[in-house]
Amino acid sequence: MARQLFVNLPVKDLDRTVEFFTALGFSFNPDFTDENATCMIVNDGAFVMLLVEAYFKTFTSKAVADASGAAEVIMSFSLDSREAVDELVRKALTAGGAPSQEAQDYGFMYTHSFQDPDDHLWEVFWMDPAGPPKDAAL
Repeated sequence: MARQLFVNLPVKDLDRTVEFFTALGFSFNPDFTDENATCMIVNDGAFVMLLVEAYFKTFTSKAVADASGAAEVIMSFSLDSREAVDELVRKALTAGGAPSQEAQDYGFMYTHSFQDPDDHLWEVFWMDPAGPPKDAAL
């Protein structure tokens, strides 16, 4: 059986967060959605559980990080082209996200990033299927 990845993120306003990620083209699994959480589908093997902060706190004894002032993680996912990367970041900014890092072009890989309404960091990238040149510094 292939492993699946579930990332859990605290959110302040679940409806606003769902609206934001819907504008970016994501869908949600209704079987794992209620007033406390939703399951955002990234692909067949990767999901992001968006949990209202109070509910998120029931899963940990640690303090919930304030993503507006600290980076707890950077979620990254690939797209099919450089143009798709720029288009998704444009959609994120239009839907209420904030800029993060400037676009980076490494030739074989192109990245750009944004912050969601809860200040979580997201990076989207395109990578040449041939991979980096043999002499590329990573």
